[in-house]
Amino acid sequence: MSLLLFITFSNVAEAYGSAKIRPSDCKPRCTYRCSATSHKKPCMFFCLKCCSKCLCVPPGTYGNKQVCPCYNNWKTQEGKPKCP
Repeated sequence: MSLLLFITFSNVAEAYGSAKIRPSDCKPRCTYRCSATSHKKPCMFFCLKCCSKCLCVPPGTYGNKQVCPCYNNWKTQEGKPKCP
């Protein structure tokens, strides 16, 4: 059972990571990505900035950044994650 879940997650991650999205897809994906935070304005600002550069937004409202390497690896000057 756990192997099946791993394979399923791997396929989802592969689909998200390998296919770049269109810039027009950034706003709806970031709207969902930022839907669970109480800091919507800064979340949307940085999510849209990251999406326009990386053409990828991780699935879900939190985590899963390994699916989008560019999104995951973009850091602030302090070394903290830039993308929500």
